[in-house]
Amino acid sequence: MSETARLVIGAKGHAALTVTEAESAPRIGSGTIAVLATPVMIRLMEAAALDAVEDSLPEGHHSLGVKLDVAHTAATPVGMRVEAEAELTAIDGRTLTFRVEARDAVETIGAGTHVRVVVEGARFLQRLARKTQAR
Repeated sequence: MSETARLVIGAKGHAALTVTEAESAPRIGSGTIAVLATPVMIRLMEAAALDAVEDSLPEGHHSLGVKLDVAHTAATPVGMRVEAEAELTAIDGRTLTFRVEARDAVETIGAGTHVRVVVEGARFLQRLARKTQAR
C-alpha cells in the first residue's frame, strides 16, 4: 500500500491558540511590536496541515514540511484567538500540497500554500544518524 493511499483531497485540519506575550514578535525576535509573530502564524498553519493528514498515514510514516509560500497580511494583538485551517489540495506521489489560512476574531491574517513530504520514520532517522556522524 502506498504511503498516501488513505489520504483524501479536501481533507481539512485545524489548529488554534490565544496569542500571549510568548508568541509576540518581540519575544520571538521577528519584530518590535507586541503582535502575533509571523513564525508563530506559520507554526499554526503547519500544525493544521499535520492535523489534516497524520492520522491517515501508515504506521511509522510522517509528513515533513518542505515549502511554505504564505503572506502575513494583518496583525493580531496579544490576547486574541487565532485559528488556522489547512486543506489538502494535491497529492503527487509522497508530496502533499495544502491551502493554508489563518484568521483572528476579526479577519483573515494570512494565507498561502504549504508543501509536505511523506517519509518512513525509521529510514529518515537512519539518514539523519549518518549525517550526524559525518560532522
